Order: sequence, then structure tokens, then C-alpha cells
Amino acid sequence: MNLKISALEYVQEVKNGNISAEDFMAKTLERIEKIDDKIHAFLHVNPEVLDHARVIDKKIKSGEKVGSCFGMPISIKDNICIKNARTSCASKMLHDFVAPYDATVISRLKKEDAIFVGKVNLDEFAMGLTTEFSAYGPTHNPWNTDYVPGGSSGGSGASVSSFECVASLGSDTGGSTRNPASFCGVVGYKPTYGLISRFGLISYANSIEQIGPVTRTVKDTAFMLNIISGKDAHDDTTVDNHNQDYLSEIELGVEGKKIGVIKEMMGEGIDPLVLSATQNAISKFENLGAICEEVSLDMVKYSVAAYYTITATEAGSNLARYDNLLYGYDFPVEGYEFNAYISKARTKFGPEVTRRMILGGFVPSAGHAGKYLLKALKVKQKLTEEIDQLFQKYDYLIAPTVPILPFKIGEKIDDPIALFLVDINTVTANLTGRPAISVPFSMANGLPIGMQIMANSMEDKALLQAAFALESTVTLPEVPI
Repeated sequence: MNLKISALEYVQEVKNGNISAEDFMAKTLERIEKIDDKIHAFLHVNPEVLDHARVIDKKIKSGEKVGSCFGMPISIKDNICIKNARTSCASKMLHDFVAPYDATVISRLKKEDAIFVGKVNLDEFAMGLTTEFSAYGPTHNPWNTDYVPGGSSGGSGASVSSFECVASLGSDTGGSTRNPASFCGVVGYKPTYGLISRFGLISYANSIEQIGPVTRTVKDTAFMLNIISGKDAHDDTTVDNHNQDYLSEIELGVEGKKIGVIKEMMGEGIDPLVLSATQNAISKFENLGAICEEVSLDMVKYSVAAYYTITATEAGSNLARYDNLLYGYDFPVEGYEFNAYISKARTKFGPEVTRRMILGGFVPSAGHAGKYLLKALKVKQKLTEEIDQLFQKYDYLIAPTVPILPFKIGEKIDDPIALFLVDINTVTANLTGRPAISVPFSMANGLPIGMQIMANSMEDKALLQAAFALESTVTLPEVPI
């Protein structure tokens, strides 16, 4: 049985009776058992998935209505709540936390008969770029297990890339679906802010984070968006997308479209192999009839500093709830004064979370807010204004998703500044609320390179058309593991 099929191919095969949901799920579990000790994508595997698959097959045989996913195995980043399932955020602080409710994206996928094969690894509380900052150990890149898979949705990227599931849900605060998609050779999507409900996503930085699909193809991303996007009464930041069908007209192409090539995302520090791949992608778009021109986003050089200032501030507030009184682990209070107890309890946080919480307490504090947080918010506003101006002239903006190739596990873990700069091409979409996608484009030294395409707010359907057009020009080798 071929586990390397896309989500849409899976649906067609099950509908046609060529495969059963139970057989496919059994093979998926065998695959996880065989390779996940090398990848470490999964934190927990759902023990009831075969029972769920049998229910789907029974519904099909009896002629009952079956949801559009037909029992498709989907992995879920472990900061998205599934009722009665552990949701740890890859943190010892939430080691035993069992979610009491479903996230909106989960309830919508359940309604369409998706099966959640398990929870996958991430940087603790989604704070990281490599999935090395998980309390349960790093995830490895399926293309070369000595290398990082990207982050923070590294478990999502690796599980899709290594055929341990058909698709995944991750979250993207500064590139956390697109970065691992680029490093693992899959598609990662960050939607327009508000397109997908955040209800049930454990908060990191509310004003810019979004849930997004990680898939094998652009069409699969459109398929997932059709299910999980749209207005949600539980999340007042969601927008009405009028039941947009993201799969329809996806093959429309880009002829006559204008694409801006962001020069600040292709400058100092870019790997020559990534630069060459990007120039090749630009040529592909031109061959497809698009008009590509170099453009400038001057505020990009301040975007990483602004991003980390804003997200640390919001994280400091959001993670204040983890005082071990409402959420936490078994740690007796006897012998502690109140503040001493909380300080001791929070030693369960890992180094990256601790660093960002300390920063998040400092930058908005009295005497410092004007120097740091307010300046960061001004950068966010100026960057948004620059993007607004560009989208008056251009349909899309393009740059490499990540300016460097995947690097070895441990290579940058002690250099937070070097790690932060990996985000330089991805944070703009989050700070400005724009949709962005990473499309696998080429290989160098046996490792994938992804291209990032951005569009204007609520132009997600058009963005998927451009991404599909680029994807159609590329054939990549199969992952070796």
C-alpha cells in the first residue's frame, strides 16, 4: 500500500474502494513504529485510531454519509487542544495536562471524519525555530537525521515529509509552519490573520499567531483550508470568508500577474545555493507569464527585533497563568511563600521559554516600554504601510522561505541571535497579517529549499493559485528514510 499519496489521492482511493481506511491506518501505524525512533516526530500516538478507521469503513459499506476526509490520518501539533487527549506544548509544565475541549479546527475536522493519528513535537510552547527546544528531545529532519527539521512545527513538517501521516496542523507565529515546510520539503501555510480560528490553540502571541496546515501538495492545503477556515463564534478575531472554495480555479495560473522580489530578503547572509534557487524560481514564474520586479521593504531590517519584542511581551502575559496553581504538575505547596513557590514551580520551563518570559517582563515595563515595545509596534505599523503600498502594485511577493539551508542539530542552539535571524524572511507575514506559503522548490546538498510567496489580506485563494503554478514546475526526489 502506497503511503506516499496526497490527501486528495487518499480520499479518491477510499471513495473508489481501492483501499480501506483501516488498512491505510494500519500501514501508517507500522510506518510510525518503524521510523519514528529516528525522526521523533510524535509525542503520543492515539491508541484508538484503528477503531475510528473501522467506523469509517463501516459507514462507507452501509452507504451512510461520510465526511470529506474519509478517515484520513492527520497529525496535530501538541499545542492544539483535542478533547481528552494530552496537550503538553512539549513542556514539562503541562506534562499531564489533558484538554477538556476540542479546538475549533479539531471539531471541524472531526465533522469531516478526519482521524488524528497523534500529537507531534514542537519547540516548547512554540518558542523556537528548530524543534530542539522540546522538553522531550529534538525532532530530526527526514532528509538527513543529523539536521534540524525547522520549527516550531518541526513534528508537523517531519511527520508529513516522512509519510507518517497524510497531513498535519501546525501553528505559525513567525514562520513556524513555513520554516519546517522549507526544511522538510513539504508545503506550509500561514493564512490571513483571522481566516482560521485560534480557539483551542494554546496562546503564545495572540496578535500574530495562526493555525495552518502542513501538507504534501498545494491542493492538499486548499482542501484543508476548505474545512478549517471561516468565522467562529469562539474567536472574535475570525473573519467571514463567505465559504470560499480554495480548490476551485486553483489551476488558473499566474499569466499577467505582477510579482515583487523582496531584495532585503535576498541580501547579506543568504546562502548562495538558496539565492540560486530563488533566481531559478523567479525564472519559472516569468516562463509562466508573470512579470517579476525587484522591490524594497525597508523595514524588514527591523522586523526580527520588533517581532521578538512583541511576541516576548505577549508570551510573558500569556504564560503568567502557569503558576502551578491552575495549570502545572504535582508539586506540594508546603514550606513555600507564595512568590517563592511560583518561582520554584516555573523552573520546569526550558531555557528558551524562560529567556522569552524574562524578556517579556522587561520590555513593556515602566521606564522601558517607550524604548522597546512602543518602538516595536511602530516598526510593525511602518512595515504594514510598506506592504500596503506594494500590494497596490503587485499581486504577490516572493523570497526564499529561509535564507539558509537546514543546519545540523546542536549547531546553533547556543547562539540565540543566529537562530533569531533564521526568521528574517518569515516574520513579515505575521507582523502584517498577510497570508504566506512555503512551496518545496529544489534541493541542495541533499536538503530541501522552499520558496515563500505572500499575497494581500484575504487573497488566500489567489495565493494558492500562484503556489500551485510554481509547484507544477518542480519534481523533487523522494525522502530517503
